[in-house]
Amino acid sequence: MQSSVVTEKGQELEKLTVITKKGKRAYLAMDTENKVIGYVVPLFRASHEGVRGLVETTTEEVKEEGVNYVAMRNLFIREVKEEETVQHIKVHKKTHKNQIRESADRVELGRTLQERSEFRKKFNADNLNHLPEFIVRPRGQTVWEGKSVKLHCTVAGWPKPRVTWYKNNVVISPKEHPEKYTTESNYNMHSLEIKNCDFFDTAQYYASALNVKGEASSAATVVIKRYQEGEEAGPLDPKPHGFSSEHGVTFETTLLDKFEVAFGHEGQTLSVGCTVIIFPTVKNYQPEVVWYRNAVALKPSKWVHTTWSGQRATLTLAHLNKEDEGMYTLRINTKSGFETYSAYVFVKDAEVEVEGVPVAPLDMLCHDANKDYVVVTWKQPAVEGSSAILGYFIDRCEVGTHHWAQCNDNPIKYARFPVTGLVEGRTYIFRVRALNSTGVSRASRVSDPVVALDPSDRARQRAGPSAPWTGMIKFTEEDPIVGEVPGEPSDVVVTEATKSYVVLGWKPPAQRGHEGVMYYIEKSVAASDVWQRVNTGMPVKSPRFALFDLVEGHVYNFRVRCCNSAGVGEPSAPTGDTTVADKLDLPSAPGSIVVSRNTGTSVVVSWGASKDVKHLAGYYIECSVVGTDVWVPCNNNPVTKTRFVCHGLSNGVNYVFKVKAVNSAGYSQSCPASDAVVVLAAIARPGCPTGVKLLEAANDYMVLSWDPPADNGGADIRGFFVDYRTVKGQVTGQWHQSHEKALTTASFKAENLKENVFYHFRVRAMNMAGVSVASLHSAALECKEWTITVPGVPVGLHALEVRDTSLVMLWEPPAFHGRTPVNGYYLDLKEVSACEVYGWKAVHEKAVKVKYLKVTGLTAGTSYVFRLRAQNLAGVGHPSAVLGPILAQTGPDTHEIVVDVDDDGVISMIFQCSKMAEGSEFVWSKNYKDITDSRLTIVSEKGKTRAIFNDPSLEDLGIFSCVATNTDGISSSYTLTEKDLNRFLDISHSNKFPVIPFKTVMAMDLLEKGRVRFWSQVEKFTAALQVEYVFNDVIVSQGDKYTMHFDKTTGIIEMYMDSLEVTDEGTFTFNLVDGKAKGTTSLVQIGDEFRELQKKSEFERAEWVRRQGPHFVEYLGFTVTPECDVLLKCTIGNVKPETEIRWFRDTIEIEEGDDDAKKIERQDGVLTFNIGKISKKDCGIYEITLKDARGKDKSMFKMTDEGYQAIMNELFRVIANSSTEIQVVATEQGIILYSDITYYDQDLRVTWLQKEAKIASSDRVQSGVTGEQLWLKIKEPTEKDKGKYTMDIFDGQSGVKRVLDLTGKVWEEAFEEFQRLKAAAIAEKNRARVIGGLPEAVTIQEGKSLNLTGNVWGDPAPEVCWMKGERQLVSDDRYTLKFEAGKYASITIAGVSTSDSGRYALVVKNKYGTEASEFTVSVYFPEDVQG
Repeated sequence: MQSSVVTEKGQELEKLTVITKKGKRAYLAMDTENKVIGYVVPLFRASHEGVRGLVETTTEEVKEEGVNYVAMRNLFIREVKEEETVQHIKVHKKTHKNQIRESADRVELGRTLQERSEFRKKFNADNLNHLPEFIVRPRGQTVWEGKSVKLHCTVAGWPKPRVTWYKNNVVISPKEHPEKYTTESNYNMHSLEIKNCDFFDTAQYYASALNVKGEASSAATVVIKRYQEGEEAGPLDPKPHGFSSEHGVTFETTLLDKFEVAFGHEGQTLSVGCTVIIFPTVKNYQPEVVWYRNAVALKPSKWVHTTWSGQRATLTLAHLNKEDEGMYTLRINTKSGFETYSAYVFVKDAEVEVEGVPVAPLDMLCHDANKDYVVVTWKQPAVEGSSAILGYFIDRCEVGTHHWAQCNDNPIKYARFPVTGLVEGRTYIFRVRALNSTGVSRASRVSDPVVALDPSDRARQRAGPSAPWTGMIKFTEEDPIVGEVPGEPSDVVVTEATKSYVVLGWKPPAQRGHEGVMYYIEKSVAASDVWQRVNTGMPVKSPRFALFDLVEGHVYNFRVRCCNSAGVGEPSAPTGDTTVADKLDLPSAPGSIVVSRNTGTSVVVSWGASKDVKHLAGYYIECSVVGTDVWVPCNNNPVTKTRFVCHGLSNGVNYVFKVKAVNSAGYSQSCPASDAVVVLAAIARPGCPTGVKLLEAANDYMVLSWDPPADNGGADIRGFFVDYRTVKGQVTGQWHQSHEKALTTASFKAENLKENVFYHFRVRAMNMAGVSVASLHSAALECKEWTITVPGVPVGLHALEVRDTSLVMLWEPPAFHGRTPVNGYYLDLKEVSACEVYGWKAVHEKAVKVKYLKVTGLTAGTSYVFRLRAQNLAGVGHPSAVLGPILAQTGPDTHEIVVDVDDDGVISMIFQCSKMAEGSEFVWSKNYKDITDSRLTIVSEKGKTRAIFNDPSLEDLGIFSCVATNTDGISSSYTLTEKDLNRFLDISHSNKFPVIPFKTVMAMDLLEKGRVRFWSQVEKFTAALQVEYVFNDVIVSQGDKYTMHFDKTTGIIEMYMDSLEVTDEGTFTFNLVDGKAKGTTSLVQIGDEFRELQKKSEFERAEWVRRQGPHFVEYLGFTVTPECDVLLKCTIGNVKPETEIRWFRDTIEIEEGDDDAKKIERQDGVLTFNIGKISKKDCGIYEITLKDARGKDKSMFKMTDEGYQAIMNELFRVIANSSTEIQVVATEQGIILYSDITYYDQDLRVTWLQKEAKIASSDRVQSGVTGEQLWLKIKEPTEKDKGKYTMDIFDGQSGVKRVLDLTGKVWEEAFEEFQRLKAAAIAEKNRARVIGGLPEAVTIQEGKSLNLTGNVWGDPAPEVCWMKGERQLVSDDRYTLKFEAGKYASITIAGVSTSDSGRYALVVKNKYGTEASEFTVSVYFPEDVQG
């Protein structure tokens, strides 16, 4: 390559370099001083939507390819740097010879450089990527039915392309049809296998290869031959994949089993569908089934699944989210047209984990994706939780990982946020969470994946579709501009500005070089020429940039510079002043709201659109049951229209509605709540009447009747229209209208007819919605004279005021009266289940003259039917048509008429109906006749009506009834009697001339400083209440002497006086006036009562003065502790350290060293003197004095006669209350009753009673005390000692009683134990025993005689025996045994020998026991002693 330079001598020389412009490094960004400032990644251009799916499915492959690419790029950079070090410039003079030689060298050098350039292109990022290319294309094939076909192709491309197979422009999915198709992809070789081919597999098959550089496709035709005929496929058999419709047939499509309005919760799975019938049935015909949500066609995804079974179309929504809420439409397309059906699907929020947090936001979308930047938007939820939403947190996650990173540190208010810091080429998903003062919501549904790529820099080629079935893209090269500094960006604007961030956008420069450009953003404070670069660390790659950390309220300018390897370009034009603040306002409140009835569970809500709103996301509708103030969202996905059908409401419930708008800035104020509406089905035209029949006929007229329609259309029938036509044989005339005005009864007299002519009649019913279709015409009826004498059947029989045990029947007289007028009626009833012949019963015996009757005595929950007969002088006519069945049951929310007397004395009757429908009204009557006079004034409002008596008198006595029309006969009545009227008139008089009620009449309180408070409290009053303060009939006013106050919140009236003087004796009065109501309350203070009050006032004032210095809050007194210690105690106040506190006893001061000083304690303003266990020696006068500079005070306690007795009474009270319940213990002597006490004083009086009689002390019954135990001993108890025992302990007043019922089991156990112990004592006393006389050991010389005597005792006298060892001794020559006087037992052993040595025992025994007294006998030789 050659360039020219100029030397110092002005000679133009050539500068040679080995690097061509084409091969110059295009990946380094350089400034004007040729310093590397960054690295530019060469990218490609392509359709963002077309590339996104490719990137998502080949994430791992792209990562591997990216690693290889980076390695090659680094190797190439090192080679370039090494070559740069050997570059040099040769300067020499040009001669003709040298020029020719150099020309040849340049040709050779150019060839060499071209070869090297071609080699290096392989390592250039732009040349590494190339669009797919078919090396081996698929070939068409023809096979027989039942065989398999395999199509092959080989595709090259970088990155590795993805191959998709199509049949007749329809994508082949092997996963959905694994039994039919199998695809393979190995080492750029791809294949499609079609198994078990049939005739319908004949089609054109396409292989489409796609990567980030573009798309290529190739086609092959497969023909399947049929070599034998078989059974044709049936019309309901599964249709082949890709089958096309028939021609020449007109189809009619019918949808059955249509899906209704559906409700689901987030996280659930919901399916909707319809049965599709297509006529006529054509073999192998398959219609096109398309599902829409809010008029947008749905595509199958992991959230949406569609199935077509050949007869039923089903849509399944997996894992519902609020984004799935909307109007769903099924469209069945045939060649003859289409058929659609729509219904709404509501998705309710899932239960929140923490009460009060918001629900999840919805509709997370990504916009304006670039290399390192994307804008995310969402919609606010319908429910904010227990408090308003404070902001939102945005999270991102890279596809292929499970790590979610929070994008913003502080919550943002706008539902729009620019996410920066993305890594170029990576794929991300996003979600959002809402925050309020309670906590954070669940996350929204994740967004669709988005690739961080700049669409304008993805490739140097521009694309356009070339294959209609695959969307293949063509590319064209851009004109390269290399080595030049880029120009300035254009159209730099602030696309978004909030108080949190500002977003800039611009267009890249036209002149930007081959390798692409990057950008620097600069800012300047308004009115300043100083520009500061924002992104100093690294230039941005996208023509978008979000600036954070700006000062709210400040004004800024912004501009942009471009840079590439050649340097940094000139700045763009500034954006102009931009204030950092929210530019998007909250939407205005929607307009007035109108609610109309729709179905039994839904209403239609319409409202005025919000005015001047930008970027409206939609509207949220809320409803509330009247009286609850609990608002529930009707939709969880905002709607954009101003009309919405709210479903899922409760039939018959009264609701109110309100609407709020929402945009990115937040929620608007809700519009005013709508009028309350009861959820009922909309009013429709009634059904047709039935049973047209003839009641009477004459020469020129006929009387007809009919049955009203069973379905009134939701509103009362307002009238009927009758048509007629003539009949002659089989020929009928034209229909004519008999009258113009609607009939109010179900009967009609057709006049001006021709005699002996036959007529047809038909009837139409009318309500407020319109006129019904005509009924079936009657039979041919002849107009001729009747000769019947009894009256015809009554008409218009209907029931009102249906209750559990009664109802009211009303009717109209028969149209034909017979020969004489009707003079009465008979009403019959029958239970529905009773016999038709014998089940009818007469309701009354005598004929009823009026046209109404109250039927009583019904059984609740039983259905009845009724019929009516009229009578005249000739007899009783035929019964009317049967009315019913009517269920005897009081309807829900049934109200009765109540009589009210208001505060003005106005008497009125009130009736309420909570089920008023559109067009309903209240109709009052008296004695079931329309009210024509002016004695009542009717006022009706919404569901309440009031009938006001204008001048109540005896003329108003009677039955008043009220009916609510269009409500299935809701009605009530009230019978006004003379007694009731008089009672209401008395109440009215009291209300007209009212008296103000007092909750508390005037009273008097003595306050601190001796102030006197006169007060009273009013129970019921208004804000207009006025108070007049009077003393001795003279009005007093606020001043030095009197202070008045009236608290209107509590109704307390007060008057204060600082002191009472002699002149203040008299009567104090409060006079009250409240409109026309009056009230008076007084308090008399005269004579001794006044003087006592004055004395107390002066004392209280003196007490207040005393309390200004050291004083006794509680004077010296005494208390007895639970341990029965006596304390003298007082409480002092307003004491300072210098205050002197001195104790005296009998006027002698207790000094510090005295024994009594040790008993004095002071703790927290409480002084105590601990006497301990009191006795007479503690009596005396105790005194305490307080003194300092502010004053002095003293307190004295006289522990003398009365004082000492008071202490003893308190001591007795403590002792008495410490006593335990009486316990029982038995001894050998008798029974002891005892109770334990804390302490015993000798002056304590204890009395024992048996059967409420005092027990006298005797030898057998004794009472006393031992230590702290009080006892009663009963010796040798008998049956007389049984009964109720009471221990009465004197407590200083009445005494404390402890009671024991010594009867029953208690007596039996105690008496049994006494007898046992007594018997044991007797046995111990009288048992046989040795009481003395025998030694423990005896030593005797051999040959001597031994004589021992033992004293014994026993009653009865014991038996005695002597034992030696185990052998009993008996009297013989050697042993002499005697027992004398029953007391003395003796033994004599004559001439003892050594054999007599041993252990002896005297054994005594009687019935109470046995005892042995043992002793030892030792015999020795005299020689032994001498030795």
